[in-house]
Parts: sequence; C-alpha cells; structure tokens
Amino acid sequence: MRYLPKSPADRKEMLAEIGVASIDDLFSTIPAEYQFKRDLAIPRQHGESEIIDRFREFANQNATGYASFLGAGVYRHYRPVLIDTVVSRGEFLTSYTPYQPEIAQGTLQAMFEFQTMICELTGMEIANASMYDGSTGAAEAIMMAVRVTGRDGAVIARTVHPEYREVVATYAQHQEIPLTEVGYAENGRVDLAALDAAITSDTACVLIQSPNFFGTIEDVAAIADIAHKKGALLIVSIAEAISLGIVKPPAEADIVSLEAQSYGVSPSYGGPFCGVIACKEKFLRQMPGRIVGETKDMDGKRGFVLTLSTREQHIRREKATSNICTNQALVAMMTTVFLTVYGKEGMKDLAVQNLAKAKYAADTLGKGAKVLFEGAPRFHEFVLDHGEDAEAANAGLLEKKIIGGLPLSKWYPELGPNASLWCATELTTKAQIDAAAEGLK
Repeated sequence: MRYLPKSPADRKEMLAEIGVASIDDLFSTIPAEYQFKRDLAIPRQHGESEIIDRFREFANQNATGYASFLGAGVYRHYRPVLIDTVVSRGEFLTSYTPYQPEIAQGTLQAMFEFQTMICELTGMEIANASMYDGSTGAAEAIMMAVRVTGRDGAVIARTVHPEYREVVATYAQHQEIPLTEVGYAENGRVDLAALDAAITSDTACVLIQSPNFFGTIEDVAAIADIAHKKGALLIVSIAEAISLGIVKPPAEADIVSLEAQSYGVSPSYGGPFCGVIACKEKFLRQMPGRIVGETKDMDGKRGFVLTLSTREQHIRREKATSNICTNQALVAMMTTVFLTVYGKEGMKDLAVQNLAKAKYAADTLGKGAKVLFEGAPRFHEFVLDHGEDAEAANAGLLEKKIIGGLPLSKWYPELGPNASLWCATELTTKAQIDAAAEGLK
C-alpha cells in the first residue's frame, strides 16, 4: 500500500520494539544545528471530498479559459479517448518487461506494430521501443554513432532544442566525446558552410533537428551529403512527430531520434514521454534498447519475441549498449493506438491542420510584430519579435488569459529580449489567435 496510517498507539508500540523513546531519537545522529525544529503552519486535515473540491478549484484557476501558444518540444494535441480505454486495461497497465513471450503476446505485438509504424513514418529500416524521451534518445544516438564509426567527436547544430543539447553535454562529458556547435543562417536553417568546416576526420556524427527549435525545416539531403562526404553519420532529431504527417521523412539520415509525445501522450508537466531510435538495418547491433521481432510458434502461427535486447538487465553489463533504456511499452502503446485511430490519411490531415493554424497565426500576429527566419519552410512554430520585451508582453497577455510564446533570450541572446517562440496546433482556435493579436496591440 502507498499509505499506511499509524495511530499514536501504533507508533508507541513500534518505537518500543526498536528500543527508542521517541521519533526524535531516530534523528539524533544529525547535528542539532541542521535539524529542522520550526513548527510548520500546516492546515487542519481534510476529508477526501474536500481535497477533491480544492483541486477542482486549482484546476479552474490554472486551466479554464486560457489559450496557450507554448510548444518548444512539448505539444498539446487532441488525445482520442480510446487511448486511455486501451492502456488502462490491467494486462497492459500492470505489465513490465515481457520476459516470457508465451504469456506476453499482446504487449509484444503492440511494440512490434509500434516499431513498424515508426519505420514507415521516419523512412528508416528498424526502430526500437525503449527510449525515455527525445533528449536522451539524441544522446544515445550520438554514443551509437561513436561505436559505429570508431570516431569520437560530434557536431551539433545550435538549432537543436537547447535542453536536448544540455542532456547531450551531460552524456558527452563522461563519455569523453568532444562536442562542436555550429550556428544558423538568416533563414533559421543550419549554416551549411560552417557545418562543412566543423566536420573533421574525427567527427563521428552530425546532429540536427528538423523541424528545428525555431520551427524551421532543415535541408536534410544537403546536410547528409556534407556529413557523408567526410565519413560522418547524420542523426536527425525530431521533437514534433506530427510533422511527419506532411514533412518528407529524413530517409537520408543514418539514425533518427524521435520524440513521440505528440502521438497521444499528454504533456503531463513534462513527462514521461516516448523516445524512439530508428536507423538503417546495418547498425542493428549498435542500437540501444530492445527490438521486438515476428516469428512462428510450434504450430506455425504468427508470434512475437524480443529479438534483440542489448540492455544491462538482459546481458552482461559491459556488453550493454545502454544502461538507461527501459520498457516504455505503456507510452508506446498510447502512440500505437493514436496512430491506429488516425491512420495514414488522418495523420496527413492532422499535419495540414497544424500547418494551416500556424500560417494563420504567423500572418495575424506578424501584423503587429516581426516574424523572424523567413525564407525557409516551417511547420507549426515560428519566432516572433514583439518590438518590446517578450517577458513583459507575456505578462500583459496572461492578464487576458493568454499564455504567450517562449522567450528565447536565455538560450539565444543574440536574438535579443524581444524574441519568443510561438506554436499553434489543431487545438488552437482562430478566436484565440485573434485574441492574442489584439492583446499584443
């Protein structure tokens, strides 16, 4: 049980059993000056119904009537109710690792179908089902490229999500992988000349994001040509998976690191999310995590097994390609249901709707501000220069129940304090966009 209530008599009996006079005696080894002695102003205990009422009040204060234009790696999309109906079934919700395939066929098949759909979307040949999220997936992809090439350096575009780059830096410092960053051109895409100059004979891979952090779609083919000419692999990170409904898949890449949160996983205050690595089949043995494969049972019927599982719980630790991978089958199940509900035509229609909403938002908000990085295609995010401090503009919008874009000066000081990243998805209404434009005025 998560909570075991104890009466005063229960506590007295437990203390007597372990031979101490009071709970304070349990902390006697902590120096007195470090012990917390102040009385806390804790309100009276509440009944369950009262607590539920209070949280409903908080929810109304936080959510009701607010329009949000935040994106930046976490996206609000409609979640079909069928998702929770399926994943709440006990056999899915309570299962962990499918160690025994004979009794885990449902879970294994769901993971197999997930991998198959990811390959169709990304243009890759194989995919795993066991990364935590897009940021750790990008870091794992770099480590994978180092193992494949035998080189030890990585070139990363500054247009990759800044928090992804922070996670990569955390990995790289103890893996002793040198990192080199390259900037962006006036259109918000990677500076191809700077990229070409940054790749050396020691470079294992190039990491880009498309659509990138500014919402701009990179020229993947041109970047792949530059990387491959110098013997480096190309890793494409995708933080907004809905884009694959209309954006050409990065088939020129060697490895794709995908954040599948948009496929039916709620924002959930930032996680848990659904990371995936997909790649060319020739890199199979260096892929972290696990791959579910199709087989036949003794009677010749279709079945599923863990074909590859290179994590430390399955093989000797020194042989593992990663120690961070886990069984993300529950969130992978959410994305599988999402993709099944929408289908190929539905995914395209959804992506077109996101594209159209962002186009209208950029045109409407751009009348009183400046849209940066014109001249290259973008999906459903864009950078807006307000002509005034972005934080101040957001504070004014919040009074009108509008959550504005993400100020960018923390990560891109060269853009100044007025720049912010705005996002519009299918859940953003025309009325909300018009209200935001009026609010900015």
